[in-house]
Amino acid sequence: MTNSILEELQWRDLVFDHTEHVPELVKNEKISLYIGFDPTADSLHVGSLVPMLSLARFQRYGHTPIALAGGGTGMIGDPSGRSAERNLLSRDQLHHNLEKIRGQLAMLLDFEIKSNPAKLVNNADWLEKLNLIDFLRDIGKQFSVNAMLQKDSVKGRMDGGISYTEFSYMLLQSYDFLHLYREHNCVLQAGGSDQWGNITAGTDLIRREGGKAHALVYPLVTKADGTKFGKTASGSVWLDPNKTSPYRFYQFWINTDDREVISYLKKFTFLDQEAIAELESAHAEAPHRREAHKRLAQEVTKLVHGDTALGNAEKATAVLFGGSIDGLGAAEISDIFSEVPSTDIQGHEMDGGKSIVDVLAESGVASGKKDARRSIDGGGIYVNNIKSSGVDQTLSRSDAIEGKFIILRKGKKGYHLLKIVD
Repeated sequence: MTNSILEELQWRDLVFDHTEHVPELVKNEKISLYIGFDPTADSLHVGSLVPMLSLARFQRYGHTPIALAGGGTGMIGDPSGRSAERNLLSRDQLHHNLEKIRGQLAMLLDFEIKSNPAKLVNNADWLEKLNLIDFLRDIGKQFSVNAMLQKDSVKGRMDGGISYTEFSYMLLQSYDFLHLYREHNCVLQAGGSDQWGNITAGTDLIRREGGKAHALVYPLVTKADGTKFGKTASGSVWLDPNKTSPYRFYQFWINTDDREVISYLKKFTFLDQEAIAELESAHAEAPHRREAHKRLAQEVTKLVHGDTALGNAEKATAVLFGGSIDGLGAAEISDIFSEVPSTDIQGHEMDGGKSIVDVLAESGVASGKKDARRSIDGGGIYVNNIKSSGVDQTLSRSDAIEGKFIILRKGKKGYHLLKIVD
């Protein structure tokens, strides 16, 4: 463990900028800090893990983390990093989203520890009580429009246009910081580098109100190939297992680009310098063994979904390399093999048993019956990852997983999913 949380964040490449005196503050005092989370969806995504882990890292160093769910600011919309106006959510939508993400925010934080328990707050609790006239008189007067126009979050939107609603977001976020400063002695706000303007607007407001507060921002995570982090061909990678299964979550991490895997181990796990250095050395010496990738996928999947889900994800992954399918249900098989070729076959055709030679030829796994027989005789055909017993083998509904799927394989990786339909 390093001497201070800032040193910890620095070696993990998680410090983009901070205000003066932050190094001394976090080294010499035990402070309260907060990070805000946007409830515009009913689940957080993998990009949210950086701020979630940041709060958890601070807590491990004895500081008090506050996770703020933006039930109030979520009704306004943050213009940072966006080229167009957000769609405003209804109160019912926001309430639904907040309930969903509360549990996710609690995954990595300890709310029971006696010394420095984490706190979870919703800014709707104070923002919805504000009186407009009082707010403009007491808070609005502290903000220069000229200064606001120079903030990146606003400046980047001026050509395309920005509504007064989103323009006012900075005031509300600043007021959040002031409220937490007054009510929870919160002296530090952290966030992504795109939040620097909003966060420092809050430190300025607190200074004008006679206090002193600080800002710390981490770099936004990027991918080496230029595509957006946390996105795949099938969409965002969510923390909710019902939106992104633990298997697909595990696959996202294990498929990390070689150029990024060590960086991701630093940013997304609690592994220490020694452990990551060993993985970096192993990766350099034998990248084909993918030890760093496997450890990354294991650590993050376990953090988010737990040991059981990790075990199931690893078992599902092994199936792709010829592992046993015992214990896997139809839903898991459908998830694992969703992107491989498939063929529908009527259930009644399978009831009396159907020749494996015919199945291979009709499904296209083999180019024809002759190719099917040759492949079977050569030991290259597998049914549910078990080598075919021979050209006389028949397949029936009893071979199907939960009566729905039969996995065919030609060679090492030539998978084909047979779907039994009625």
